[in-house]
Amino acid sequence: MKIAIFSARHYDREFLNAANATAGHQLQFFEASLEPETVALAAGHEAVCIFVNDTADATVLKALADGGTRLVALRCTGFNNVDLKAADQFGLKVVRVVAYSPYSVAEHVVALLQAINRKIHRAYNRTRDSNFTLDGLMGFDLHGKTVAIIGTGRIGRVLTGIMRGFGCEVLGYDKYQSPEFLALGGRYAQLAEICAKADIISLHCPLTPETHHLVDADMLSRLKRGTLLINTSRGGLVDTEAAIEALKSGQLGGLALDVYEQEADLFYRDLSSTVVSDDVFERLLSFPNVIVTGHQAFFTREAITTISETTIKSVTEFASGQVLSEAIQVT
Repeated sequence: MKIAIFSARHYDREFLNAANATAGHQLQFFEASLEPETVALAAGHEAVCIFVNDTADATVLKALADGGTRLVALRCTGFNNVDLKAADQFGLKVVRVVAYSPYSVAEHVVALLQAINRKIHRAYNRTRDSNFTLDGLMGFDLHGKTVAIIGTGRIGRVLTGIMRGFGCEVLGYDKYQSPEFLALGGRYAQLAEICAKADIISLHCPLTPETHHLVDADMLSRLKRGTLLINTSRGGLVDTEAAIEALKSGQLGGLALDVYEQEADLFYRDLSSTVVSDDVFERLLSFPNVIVTGHQAFFTREAITTISETTIKSVTEFASGQVLSEAIQVT
């Protein structure tokens, strides 16, 4: 099959080409994101492969179908950027990578947590200027602290095991309770208890209409003062403006983000020689107790290998008429 691969970086080429070595599909890589202005590039391709910030709304999906595309393959787990009902209407199948390396994201959470807690980013900058004072760098022991994990799927459960290893109490919040989470020593709680007890909150739930701005001004006002918040899931889970106000008041003790509500115009691009026009994002970066990474929590060799192999496997299943093991069902 001919596959148009959007938002392609050099590592996408390397790993997808390796995964495709025996499958023999025709891969065409485009650095551009998929959007109404670029959808014409996919004409004549039976499949498109897209990433987290590509646009697959009704307009784009109709253009894809009109151009001969029959399969949309996401090389990620989240699919909030795809209009599934429109895809079904236009006869497009949609697949994703249900699971890659949950360790990649969970371990990145711990890296962000320790960086924001122990002020690693500030210490790094100081020592490069030969400033070896410790004022303002004090953190706290993780041992004995309460960590709330909102979303206890694969990543949340891996993080549970890690934080239990640090000697933390782990509270979970999820629409669907997991026996594996309980077996790891976690305990489910309501948001009211989480807000009252958690020293650290880590988000691991999908972005849906129900979870959009799950962390809003009301929830932030009910947190234990000084709570650390980490989001490696989807930017829209957090009301950024409300988080800024909570940082200003000291209600939020620190914020570590690998995702951001308006990241599509920022992440995966080199903007170092330009003026970033997103004032909200620039305000975030002005806080000493905020760390932002550019949606890289998934970015390990193991994870990219699995993502690439799963994507190629899905295309091969579709080409040969097999049941799509990674299909997203319209609900």
